[in-house]
Amino acid sequence: MTAMAHEPTPTQEELLLESFLALETPEGFKAELIEGEIIVSPAPDGDHEDVIELIVAQMYDHSKVRMQYSGNKGLRLPSGGRCPRNHVVPDGTFAPRELRLFRGAPSWMTPDGIALVIEVTSTGPDGDRVAKRHCYARAGIPLYLLVDRSRGMVTLHSDRVGEDYGDAHSTAFGKEVPLPAPFSFVLETADFT
Repeated sequence: MTAMAHEPTPTQEELLLESFLALETPEGFKAELIEGEIIVSPAPDGDHEDVIELIVAQMYDHSKVRMQYSGNKGLRLPSGGRCPRNHVVPDGTFAPRELRLFRGAPSWMTPDGIALVIEVTSTGPDGDRVAKRHCYARAGIPLYLLVDRSRGMVTLHSDRVGEDYGDAHSTAFGKEVPLPAPFSFVLETADFT
């Protein structure tokens, strides 16, 4: 009698990732896998989208390096250990246009070459404040801009140190936020309210 080969049993983390990737979200919703938790978010309100548009317009008008923008790009990021990979969809992703990172990229791309991601808080502000910040730092994304609508603050996270950012420059809506290279301009926030 010969022994039958057995396929390895998938781990809980592998099953979670497989379930996430097979998930069909309702139209207008987005799904993310962040630190072992599947998060499904409804479509954002108009004020959320207005803030993003204000940022994008300033990036195109004032950035010292021509930028490419995506508001719906899935990023496959390293995990903190609770799942094989995080799958995050930032509210905004910027990369130098010359890199053409989004052309031909798969639905879930690696963050190589991304200069900045933005999040504008809505239904899950704590996730934007902590979990996503750690995901972006761990992935090597140099700058993370958080527009915290419930607190009326804008925070630029920079100087990555391991799984977090070593510097956080926060200011109230209405104040200016200096953006370092490759952007090298001052972001106006007066209209964020």
